[in-house]
Amino acid sequence: MTRQTGHLTEQSDNVERQPGMPMEILGMYLFIASELIAFITLLFILFWLRSGLVGDWPPPDQPRLPLGITGINTVFLLFSGYTMHRAYRAVKQNLTAQLTRWLMITCVLGVVFLTVQGFEWIRLIRFGLSMTSSLYGAMFYTIIGLHAVHVLVTVLVLLYLWVRSSSGAYTAEKHTGVVLGYLFWLFVVLIWPVLYVLVYLV
Repeated sequence: MTRQTGHLTEQSDNVERQPGMPMEILGMYLFIASELIAFITLLFILFWLRSGLVGDWPPPDQPRLPLGITGINTVFLLFSGYTMHRAYRAVKQNLTAQLTRWLMITCVLGVVFLTVQGFEWIRLIRFGLSMTSSLYGAMFYTIIGLHAVHVLVTVLVLLYLWVRSSSGAYTAEKHTGVVLGYLFWLFVVLIWPVLYVLVYLV
């Protein structure tokens, strides 16, 4: 009986040690999926409107979008995806100092992206493109503004991770928060080129 009990206990321990996806990570994947559906829905509406339902698109009296500076800004955001990946690799290797440095660089690049976008929006509003100027303006600010909100919120999260990293809160064995930040930042970064092409260039 004792040998049987010991065997069952050993089996139970083996089950508990089997690797699996933490609920936090699964939840993040589901959240990203829901956000992706939201962007796809908005892009579907955009192309539906472009199909000729509302006349010329964009309207001839509305300013054109800043392709050049936004293209350069896109490079900054894409590079921040690389720096965030370096932060993720650093924590996996238990390199706390590098984790802190790469998190800060990622935050700075995110702030640069938002700042450039903010100045471009101010210029566009001065030239007459606003949420109320036309359906074209409303769709532009809804889609691109939603992405900007995602960037802003994630930058704030990364700043929080940076503060905790500075105090040595994350190790190679305990870094779920960094993984969550990494996953969502990659989503924010990788969806932007799609938005840039479909909203600005097409």
